[in-house]
Amino acid sequence: MAVREIVTHSAQETIGFGHTLGQSLIPPKLIVLRGDLGAGKTTLVKGIARAFAAANEEDVTSPTFTLVHEHRGPRGNLYHVDLYRVDTPSELQTLGLDDLIAENSILLIEWGEKFRRFERERDIEIVLESLGESERRICLKTR
Repeated sequence: MAVREIVTHSAQETIGFGHTLGQSLIPPKLIVLRGDLGAGKTTLVKGIARAFAAANEEDVTSPTFTLVHEHRGPRGNLYHVDLYRVDTPSELQTLGLDDLIAENSILLIEWGEKFRRFERERDIEIVLESLGESERRICLKTR
């Protein structure tokens, strides 16, 4: 397992790191995003979406209530999933995430650690930790 760690000092730096990471991602990928509320998970996704030309930064919002946001781009489809409000395997199954896994897709799953299957299936785990008002520690773990 390879581990990479970076500290960003602003939301724009976090977006920039997401953009750099997004440029290196080749679908299909399942990525688990871990971190407390406000840790910067959605901010990081803004940069990844920009790298895929799938959405502008302002169009990427947290899918807390809709649970899944789809962003289509020329390099592939991004599915930004938030499982914060999903508590049981049966609730998870109703989301149809298995149908989203395809050769041209990247699943970015917030709160995926709530379900063991994502620990087994993930290609990358990204842990974000708030170090202050705008500083974030981002730890990238790849298999």
